[in-house]
Amino acid sequence: MRIVLGLIIIGLAYLVFWPVEVEPVAWTPPDAPSFTGDFAENDALAAIDLVALPAGEEGPEDIAVSPDGSVYTTSLSGALYRIDGDSPVKIDELGGRPLGLRTGPDGALYIADSFRGLMRWTGPGTLETLVSEIDGEPLVYANQLDVGQDGTVYFSNSSDRFDPETMGGTKPTSILTIWEQSDTGYVARRTPDGMTQKVAEGFVFTNGVALSPDEDYLLIAETGRARVHKLWLTGPNAGQREILLENLPGYPDNIEAQGDGTYWMAFASPRVPTEALMPYPFLRKVIWRLGPMVRPAPIHRGMMVQFDGDGTILRTLQDPDGRLAVTTGGKVIGDQFYVMTLDSPWFGRMKTADLP
Repeated sequence: MRIVLGLIIIGLAYLVFWPVEVEPVAWTPPDAPSFTGDFAENDALAAIDLVALPAGEEGPEDIAVSPDGSVYTTSLSGALYRIDGDSPVKIDELGGRPLGLRTGPDGALYIADSFRGLMRWTGPGTLETLVSEIDGEPLVYANQLDVGQDGTVYFSNSSDRFDPETMGGTKPTSILTIWEQSDTGYVARRTPDGMTQKVAEGFVFTNGVALSPDEDYLLIAETGRARVHKLWLTGPNAGQREILLENLPGYPDNIEAQGDGTYWMAFASPRVPTEALMPYPFLRKVIWRLGPMVRPAPIHRGMMVQFDGDGTILRTLQDPDGRLAVTTGGKVIGDQFYVMTLDSPWFGRMKTADLP
């Protein structure tokens, strides 16, 4: 009996006192809306073709198109692929964990590498680091980016607390950051002369960013609070930000500007039931001590949303079976609509004529 009692005491002491990296912040989220109205359930992505990466590869997180029409993505292993043909073709080994991709006005490919920072690539063997620290502090978790017509790069840093290179990768690190609810995420910009500065701070897991056609504002996805911000860059409201979309039914990931004033945004997952524990930091710490099997995790339900600069939802495309989960981004390029994924061995592609 004493042995059993001792084990119980040790177990309780572990759950209450064992040190863990997470320091939860209390937050009371609004009730998550259901998939109705603008977000009504559908299976519009059921007909999409799955285009597989080579064997052993996964995680085509983002997509970029060059001036000559070449389309690029990367993989979890750090490979760079051209994907505009029937099958992906590897063209370089970048290393790291590249996430956001965008082609600049100089024709170079700009890369938000979650392990190394902001990178630039102009051809095989040319990869260079542009930004690895800001204000003397390391750029811990670069995520997505967009590039202005003058070559200014806007990029998100998801967290200053947790480094995905040392925390097991981007997926567990994103879960940890959102579970903690610390607001150390920010957005920064690098001008063509090499100057880098933060332009917006205080986000719970900053993610997708996208410039407006006139570059008068920047859209910012705050994954951890299920909302999208609009940061004004020019005009009388320059430097101010407002909520464009809030209390979304899913966690927003990459935002892709289409150039016509509309944007495609992915939901990495529907909102998870464990949000009910967000007001209780102590309980969240206990759950984290219990291990990966009981920690929150993304729900596999692919979802793409198209909206305009006023926040009007134009289309919602869903994949209830989760073939494309975790969806991270999507973009229309030519006559094709691409849907990218975080850790699947494929991405989706379908004719724009087949979009509902």
